Amino acid sequence: MGSQEVLGHAARLASSGLLLQVLFRLITFVLNAFILRFLSKEIVGVVNVRLTLLYSTTLFLAREAFRRACLSGGTQRDWSQTLNLLWLTVPLGVFWSLFLGWIWLQLLEVPDPNVVPHYATGVVLFGLSAVVELLGEPFWVLAQAHMFVKLKVIAESLSVILKSVLTAFLVLWLPHWGLYIFSLAQLFYTTVLVLCYVIYFTKLLGSPESTKLQTLPVSRITDLLPNITRNGAFINWKEAKLTWSFFKQSFLKQILTEGERYVMTFLNVLNFGDQGVYDIVNNLGSLVARLIFQPIEESFYIFFAKVLERGKDATLQKQEDVAVAAAVLESLLKLALLAGLTITVFGFAYSQLALDIYGGTMLSSGSGRWTRTLRTSFCCPISI
Repeated sequence: MGSQEVLGHAARLASSGLLLQVLFRLITFVLNAFILRFLSKEIVGVVNVRLTLLYSTTLFLAREAFRRACLSGGTQRDWSQTLNLLWLTVPLGVFWSLFLGWIWLQLLEVPDPNVVPHYATGVVLFGLSAVVELLGEPFWVLAQAHMFVKLKVIAESLSVILKSVLTAFLVLWLPHWGLYIFSLAQLFYTTVLVLCYVIYFTKLLGSPESTKLQTLPVSRITDLLPNITRNGAFINWKEAKLTWSFFKQSFLKQILTEGERYVMTFLNVLNFGDQGVYDIVNNLGSLVARLIFQPIEESFYIFFAKVLERGKDATLQKQEDVAVAAAVLESLLKLALLAGLTITVFGFAYSQLALDIYGGTMLSSGSGRWTRTLRTSFCCPISI
């Protein structure tokens, strides 16, 4: 298979992964809209803002830089050192979950237990779920680096859908459980996600077909565990330095992504009920960004990392690779522009209807104020 065909195959894999992600996220969107009709605003605020921020911050601090550094290089490397570096995310995750959990329990405002019961348990289980998810990090990076796009999409989508189904069942049948429902569902989600990767690689490496996969750097599942390499070095220090560089760069992205949650959590500008409604409206306004732009970034980041070499001038790289990358980028920019213009034309006019359909009476009761918020959040994917 020629270089052009390989690049074309990689682009097709990324495109198919994008379509699958959009489909599964639409299913999850419908399930979440159903669940909202049975929850109080305070529960939504604590779960979607306070506890989700704990979970996402722990994962960001423990793994974001490792992912980008380990995916920036090619597949031809000492993968034992790369996998060893990735396993460091687990002890980092334990440290950050304990430290942030203490802040969440001791320094931040605790919700009224009569309105939002079992808050402390929720903090513990959301922190634990972040650590569980980090156990699958070496499997995730290996799958991404070798373009196992469908594995990623199916594993993540199946986990999210099963989480939503479990949440809906518990909300309907055991509503008095309070935060137990969402904490158990979150832990269930991360467990299923990690098991999908572990089971897939266990079956793949244990099958006769694994001998035909010359590109895989491991031949058995134990090769994915931490071990001392042939040259005695536990990690690749070049990748470690790149990890530190990405860690410093990615702080701005985290602030831009979760900035409003940090403000609401640490400055107490809104009560828990208003935080819940604001988060729902904000998520609805950024629906296009989450359904289209985020899957594009996730699916094509690996594609561009493989096609183009970081830090190398375009004139010094293969021109056919540059041409393919330029063509793909042009198509993605056209798609982003089309989505933004569509929201500009229809989003403002139908924001009130979107609130009624998605949130029901929870959002309709304050529709005059939340409609303006939704229209403002509609501008976010356009400006991006």
